[in-house]
Amino acid sequence: MMTPSQGAGTLAAPSALDLGVAAEDAIYRKVWLRIIPFLFICYVVSFLDRINIGFAQLQMKQDLGFSDAMYGLGAAVFYVGYVLCEVPSNMLLARFGARRTFSRIMVLWGLASVGMMAVNDATHFYILRFLLGVFEAGFFPGIVLYLSYWFPAQRRAAVMAIFFAGVAVAGVLGGLVSGWIMRDMAGVMGLYGWQWMFAIEGAPAVVLGLLVIFLLPDGPAQARWLTPQEAGFLQTRQNQEALRTHHVRPHSLMALRQALSHPQTYLFAFIYFALTCGSLTLNFWMPLMIRDFGIKDVVEVSLYTVIPNAIGAIGLILIARRSDRRNERHGHFLMCTTGGALALAALTLHPSSFAVSLGLLSMAAVLIFAALPIFWSLPPGLLPSQTIAPGIAFISSVGITSGIVSPWLIGLVKTRTGNIDIALYILAGLLLLSGLTMWTMIPRRATQEGPQHRA
Repeated sequence: MMTPSQGAGTLAAPSALDLGVAAEDAIYRKVWLRIIPFLFICYVVSFLDRINIGFAQLQMKQDLGFSDAMYGLGAAVFYVGYVLCEVPSNMLLARFGARRTFSRIMVLWGLASVGMMAVNDATHFYILRFLLGVFEAGFFPGIVLYLSYWFPAQRRAAVMAIFFAGVAVAGVLGGLVSGWIMRDMAGVMGLYGWQWMFAIEGAPAVVLGLLVIFLLPDGPAQARWLTPQEAGFLQTRQNQEALRTHHVRPHSLMALRQALSHPQTYLFAFIYFALTCGSLTLNFWMPLMIRDFGIKDVVEVSLYTVIPNAIGAIGLILIARRSDRRNERHGHFLMCTTGGALALAALTLHPSSFAVSLGLLSMAAVLIFAALPIFWSLPPGLLPSQTIAPGIAFISSVGITSGIVSPWLIGLVKTRTGNIDIALYILAGLLLLSGLTMWTMIPRRATQEGPQHRA
């Protein structure tokens, strides 16, 4: 089966790039409307299934007798499976296409998420979290790769911001829905509230996974809603970005070896690891942090998590769009990571005012979440084109190992000290280091690509 870039030759006319700015913007707007809303919904559901364990802990630990350290380890096991399978999954996407890959991922992770309702001891908890990671592996790096088939590098930060807003939207939905399910569905049919939460929030992934087959083309060549000229334009643009090196198939072992031989692959992996240590802390521990601010009712805790997530969703889109307009990544990334680090560190002062604590948490959410789309706008433009698929997956895999370290570390620190202050200092230091590494060691040439247009 041809990858989206392999079908370009039959559609790309010599004059495919001789379109005006307005016509180009119209094509990208058409693409945006056709694929982004659906992918956004899929990503929100996937992330909600990943983070709803953070809400479940408000009841699940007591019901099953788990300590903070045990629960943190269970959360971390998810990322073990995720890391092991992420690179193979993205290479399969490059070989077999987006529809089959995304459908397989979503149906299997949905079933595993629903299966979490059957957990009754620590062993079951660890096994199902591991399987959820195995099944979901490759979804996010697959989206990064898939968007490179449609959008050039200078438009990707704004597009990626939509998906990282999905992280915050998942937090908002979790805050609005999870607490209500856990409180009001508790006891229905003899099940705990957290069991109903896993069942209700996991089922949509299965339905969406089946819809992928019908709604998502593998690339411009397969999009029946594009005219031949529009498909040719998009694929010619994609081919231009791939002209540097095109002799190695992106799903081959040679491509993986070349990705691993590229020094910037490791720099990006470290930066992403340090960044996600902070973002995953917010995703997983935010409900518990708000409870430690003095809010005890499970529904109130859930509702208060809406505020940092909603502010984060709006803020990250605005910051990413500013980064696109100014065609500047490194300074924006350094600003976000530095500000996020200072906000996390300030939380260790334990302000007596609940409003101040929630404000600091909201500031951390805005800046840390905003750094994510800025980061992911860079690797597709700086890595050799044939290494993008395995390179992105490797970067994401190494970075996401923070999901193994961060929940376990915070759970261990909280079990032994009664608070998470030491862990927050470590995470703040990693955020600062990620910004400084980006600023000093990642070249800026990918951001010098000419006039910018809004996605």
